[in-house]
Amino acid sequence: MEPMKLDFTRREFIKKNSLAGAGAIVGLSSAGKLFTGFNPDTTVPAILGGNPVITNHKWPSWPIWKPEVDEKRLLEVMRSGVWSRNKVVAEFEEKWAKLIGTKRCLSMVNGTNALNTSLAQFEIGWGDEVLVTPYTFIASVSTIIFSGAMPVFIDVDPETFQMDPEKIEEKITSNTKAIIPVHILGLPCDMDRIMKIARKHNLIVIEDACQAWLAEIDNKKVGSFGNAGCFSFQNSKNIPMGEGGAIVSDDEEFMDRCYSYHNYGNPYGSVAGEVGAGTLRIGTKLRLSEYQAAIGLAQMERLEQQTETRNLNATYLKSLIGQVKGITPYRLYDNVTRAAFHLFPFLYHKDDFNGLSRGKFLEALRAEGVPCSGGYSELNKMPFIKDAFSSRFFRKFYPESSLDYKAFLEKNQCPRNEKLCKEQAVWIPQNVLLGTKTDMENIASAIEKVSKNTDKLRARS
Repeated sequence: MEPMKLDFTRREFIKKNSLAGAGAIVGLSSAGKLFTGFNPDTTVPAILGGNPVITNHKWPSWPIWKPEVDEKRLLEVMRSGVWSRNKVVAEFEEKWAKLIGTKRCLSMVNGTNALNTSLAQFEIGWGDEVLVTPYTFIASVSTIIFSGAMPVFIDVDPETFQMDPEKIEEKITSNTKAIIPVHILGLPCDMDRIMKIARKHNLIVIEDACQAWLAEIDNKKVGSFGNAGCFSFQNSKNIPMGEGGAIVSDDEEFMDRCYSYHNYGNPYGSVAGEVGAGTLRIGTKLRLSEYQAAIGLAQMERLEQQTETRNLNATYLKSLIGQVKGITPYRLYDNVTRAAFHLFPFLYHKDDFNGLSRGKFLEALRAEGVPCSGGYSELNKMPFIKDAFSSRFFRKFYPESSLDYKAFLEKNQCPRNEKLCKEQAVWIPQNVLLGTKTDMENIASAIEKVSKNTDKLRARS
């Protein structure tokens, strides 16, 4: 499928629609007449036997691999027999650092270990507290537990899906060592306010940008604001290489420590010792392979164009579905100049859908041909934290009062996140945003069709 034609810039598109306001796009009440390919029969939902809005449609596949342009470098690597970390990995790191706007980049096996390594090399661990959002993938928090530190959860701003800066300072204690802002879904956090708080309290900031490649705040890439930024290149990600991750930073000594750590603790750069002294530091083996880097370099060639396409389609889809009562599309902070849109999120308000549950809404929307899900569960309540508290190591280091799981849950209540996870959040995957303008119109039509038939859908349930 050909992506949306980019015959005008994203900023021109946004400007046109913001100037024209609500009148720029005709209300969805007449969407059936406007949207190309829309099935005019809106009276019977597909889940009740009607015709779906989107039929026999193949969404853009993921990951994308173009043999004619992608395989040359990969085959060169495979035929060379040099498969472990070497020049191709170094080339990927140099290009990724330049793209993000940092002095250094270190690749490694995955984004999880990029976070693990960053925590370890800032010496964050036993007895420390790390502030983090509950609305994220498990790795953002499991790495804190893995380091021996305690996660402290900051409730979300549901309109942005991000950690709420207003909630941060009330959670800071004498044990707080770091903040991990997570640019979840590819939507940037409010880094201006987070960095001000971090500087005020002398906290390390490790940006989890594992879903936010090329996202920008004031034209500066996320991952380059904090002491370090971490990225993931896992197969579902917007720049996939099967598995892979990276740390970026301007802190040369920190990056030297990370390099040494990812290579068994051997000498590197400022981590130097006497000739022949051998391994200097505690380390492990997290090196990226040459063929993974070759795949990453091929994917990097398309990332800029794909990111622009996602932004154009997301802006257009947002303008359409924002007119459906009960649907609130994501909100970007005012200084965000570009998002990554690993996922397209919106809030579902069941009261405006005659009490239809989010689960039933999702079922109905999928039946109309729209790929969608309800997103994350409440991370702050998952049993892996209780399991860690019960382990010999945590019981050996922390006093019993610190490992009272019921007290932990009470201190880490995040009511807005709970509502977001259980009732409100809806996701559409990133590959859908690589489709056409007509695809976006049909998604909006499907949402409107479900909205018009809530009584019938409720009767079915």
